[in-house]
Amino acid sequence: MAKTSTSTPRSSNVGSSSSSPMVKLAEDHLFTILLLLPVDSLISFAMTCKRFRSLTTSDTLWESICRREWGSTSVDAFKSSINTSKNQQLPWMRLYKQVSQLDSFSCHKLPDPDRELMLPTPRASHSLNFVSDCLVLFGGGSEGGRDLDDTWVAYIGNDFQRMLKWQKVNSGIPSGRFGHTCVIIGDNLVVFGGINDHGMRQNDTWVGQVVICENLGITLSWRLLDARSVAPPPRGAHAACCIDKRTMVIHGGIGLYGLRLGDTWILEVPENFCSGTWRELVAHPSPPPRSGHTLTCIEGTGTVLFGGRGLGYDVLHDVWLLQASEDQLKWVQMFYNLQDIPEGVSLPASWPLSHPNFGRSTANLWR
Repeated sequence: MAKTSTSTPRSSNVGSSSSSPMVKLAEDHLFTILLLLPVDSLISFAMTCKRFRSLTTSDTLWESICRREWGSTSVDAFKSSINTSKNQQLPWMRLYKQVSQLDSFSCHKLPDPDRELMLPTPRASHSLNFVSDCLVLFGGGSEGGRDLDDTWVAYIGNDFQRMLKWQKVNSGIPSGRFGHTCVIIGDNLVVFGGINDHGMRQNDTWVGQVVICENLGITLSWRLLDARSVAPPPRGAHAACCIDKRTMVIHGGIGLYGLRLGDTWILEVPENFCSGTWRELVAHPSPPPRSGHTLTCIEGTGTVLFGGRGLGYDVLHDVWLLQASEDQLKWVQMFYNLQDIPEGVSLPASWPLSHPNFGRSTANLWR
């Protein structure tokens, strides 16, 4: 009897893709093709078979993608800032995902408040801070330029999903103002300056502390900080931030007679907050006078100043860094060349609508 031969199909890593001409291409040719694909197509391609999955998760490939998306200058700068051996490969796929998700955030509208609940009145140029698990709203200007002197608190803990229940906890202290600044130092609120509805600029410093009691609810106490005889000139529309556990910095604003200021002041407070010491930081160079700008502290790096409105009412987009050097603070202007910015990356700008770069936006790379 003749033997009947049976054949068992060979297992293949490429499965149904074995009939595709793609599997016959050399890896360097596939590599070139993959670099032309958008990221979402690249991820889909990785799901077709094990061989392609291995290729598309290669950090060598993702380093090239990072160069394509961010520009070689950014990638080289990133590599030089990290102490790695010449042969050590960075986890570029993971880095790309983390950086791309920096643009990702979610917003949701809080439920409409109950009509029976008390709500803060409409306002602008106020301060809103998060401290001791509470949102604290103070001051601002209402319709007609009238200043407000009320303080509102909403306890939310770490849950932003719930409805905000505002509670008016104080009125009259500090005096009404708008265009002031309020920063968090430890568990304390520190308010400086502002403008009242008579146009008077303030230069007083107030400390507020939230206390949550099970029986008494939420209380907030304000007290004037004893700043001795030295204080910054009165102002409003300035910028401020906390730069360490006991120090606040302010810059610029609108002073007396509407003059825009360019000075920098440092407030240092002891642990008990019983008093404070102001001192002016005199440094050259330093940011030109301005108002309506921002100061943002980046831990371990310094404090970043951006934008504002200058002496000629022109809107600015320069960037300055306040950093410690040899135990002294100094301002350093940060320059950037638009030609070095990777394609598709948007920058804040004061250029007019006719500028060719106006309206650029960063694409959402992880859909």
